[in-house]
Amino acid sequence: MNIFDIMGPIMVGPSSSHTAGAVRIGRVARRLLGVCPVKADIQLHGSFAATGTGHGTDKALVAGLLDLAPDDPAIPQSIRLAQAANIEISIRPVDLRDAHPNTAVLTLTAPDGRTLTLSASSLGGGRIRVNAIDGLEASFSGASPTLIIRNEDRPGMVAEVSRVLSSQKANIATMQLYRARRGDLAVMVIECDLPLPHDLRRAVAALDGVVQCTYLDMEGV
Repeated sequence: MNIFDIMGPIMVGPSSSHTAGAVRIGRVARRLLGVCPVKADIQLHGSFAATGTGHGTDKALVAGLLDLAPDDPAIPQSIRLAQAANIEISIRPVDLRDAHPNTAVLTLTAPDGRTLTLSASSLGGGRIRVNAIDGLEASFSGASPTLIIRNEDRPGMVAEVSRVLSSQKANIATMQLYRARRGDLAVMVIECDLPLPHDLRRAVAALDGVVQCTYLDMEGV
């Protein structure tokens, strides 16, 4: 535990969970999409839905999509800024079974038509947890440099990815493996101690059987 776990994040309030955490959720979603979305469908569950408007959760999530930091004074104007940028925003409540009460599901559309659906929860103190990406289970905070790898579910994939990381002296802090069905697509979520160089990420993406490799480094967020 450090001092920020006790005092909370530097932020535009009023709430570290409903505001600062929501900004981080939106910002992680944008970083995973890779660009500013042209359309965002935002679903709010539990406390996010019940009290989110009063706490500015809607504005905070949109601010994150605009890549604003949790302490940016423009957060209260984020929806107006998104409209000025011709981003189509829809926000609605949803009832998710067994979900954390501060959960949002964001479905984003990129200018080239690509889509991303992210489910994430705000845990308090500005901390978040990503629960799923495009319907596939995940569990990571984005606090460390993270590789999210979609790959064919077949023998040897974990060993191949580990070999590339080891060859570049990249130290794995945690590795999580998920799959929807045997033999279908799987997901590796690899959190590392230090930022990963572009050449290493490109080598992982080029491995046979890797469908997509996304890198998330939220340092300073």
